[in-house]
Amino acid sequence: RADPKDLPYFVALKQHLADRDFPCPAPVPARSGEALQTLEGRPALVVTFLDGLSPRRPNAAQCRSMGAALARMHAALSDFDQVRDNALGPASWPLLWEGRAATAEELQPGLAALIEDDLAATVSARPQSPHLPRGTIHADLFPDNAFFLEEDFSGAIDFYFACTDVLAYDIAVCLNSWAFEDGREYNYSKGAAMLAGYESVRPLEPAEREALPILCRGAALRFFLTRLVDWTETPADALVRPKNPLEYADRLAFHRQASSATDYGA
Repeated sequence: RADPKDLPYFVALKQHLADRDFPCPAPVPARSGEALQTLEGRPALVVTFLDGLSPRRPNAAQCRSMGAALARMHAALSDFDQVRDNALGPASWPLLWEGRAATAEELQPGLAALIEDDLAATVSARPQSPHLPRGTIHADLFPDNAFFLEEDFSGAIDFYFACTDVLAYDIAVCLNSWAFEDGREYNYSKGAAMLAGYESVRPLEPAEREALPILCRGAALRFFLTRLVDWTETPADALVRPKNPLEYADRLAFHRQASSATDYGA
């Protein structure tokens, strides 16, 4: 989904992180001094190798390590001066949902009305977010985009959704993707470990704590909607099978009931 015109941004971002000793695939420049090249008419980039493996079922120690690494990444990017809008932010969610209520109903009767409520709640809350700390975020830091050496974080990959947005939204994406068991039940111990790891580097502001439930709900909605689009538009003979949107419908059910950051372990 990366737009070729955004590639210089991603290269600059990874170079910025590498220059500050944050482990990520660092761009390797060609003899010309430029890292981004063209090969057979397509963009090409050589990057450094990262040691480690992605955890299939992250444990609490890995969640804590990931939380601390996320905060270090935010700190390392605090002086990154390039800006990129979040193309899959709240403004895009009504457009992603348009015309897909019937599909949601086929997946789970009654789901469409719940998603309508989620859209109304998250989109109306977004204008309140300018007072929250902002910066460059990863926006897609799932377990398969993080490497570990046993329980220690060793690097992050796949920065192609990186953008300028609310820092705590990045935490919300991670809580959704790291702290749920089998896509359904929130693991309080893992969530608490991730938040403790993050706050060991950068303590959350009171406004960020207050916003955490709606940010988590919004992050779950974003991934539900993009999965729903893939579910309906991926050809039957495609090599990659679309992921089930209902995993994130289940997460949304938890977030609707959450009333404060303490429900997540903060």
